[in-house]
Amino acid sequence: SRRLFGSFLTWLQEKSEEVFVVATANDLSRIPPELLRKGRFDEIFFVDLPTELERAEIIQIHLKRRNQDPQRFNLADLVQVTDGFSGAEIEQVVITALYRAIHQQCPVNTELIVEEVKATVPLSISRREDLHRLRTMAQERFVSVK
Repeated sequence: SRRLFGSFLTWLQEKSEEVFVVATANDLSRIPPELLRKGRFDEIFFVDLPTELERAEIIQIHLKRRNQDPQRFNLADLVQVTDGFSGAEIEQVVITALYRAIHQQCPVNTELIVEEVKATVPLSISRREDLHRLRTMAQERFVSVK
C-alpha cells in the first residue's frame, strides 16, 4: 500500500505525458498531506454547497428525471428550505417525497417535498465543524469554482 502510494506520488510529480488527473474527496482529513502539496496536482478546486440558483436547477433536474413538471411546484419555497443541502441531499428528498406520494396515493407536491426536507438533517448541520474546517482550508489553499 505504501509502495503503491509512493509510486503514485512519483508519477504525479514526474509524468512525462500530458494527463488530466481528477480526484474527488469529501473528507480531506484522510488525505495524506503529501498528496495535497503544490506540484502533485496542477490545481486543487473547492466546490461548496449549491447557491440558490444552483439549488433551483438541481431541484428542476431531479423533478424532470422523475417525470414531474417543475412548473407544478413552488420552486422559490423549495429553494429556500433546501439552504445548506448538497445536491445529493436534494435529490434524495425529491425521491423520498415521490415514494411518500405513491404510498399516500396522491400526486407529489411542494408540501410533500418540504416535509421531507424538514425531516432531513443535512450534513451541513450534522457535520458543521467539519464543513467549517474544510471551508477554512479551501480559503487558504484551494481555488473556488465560484
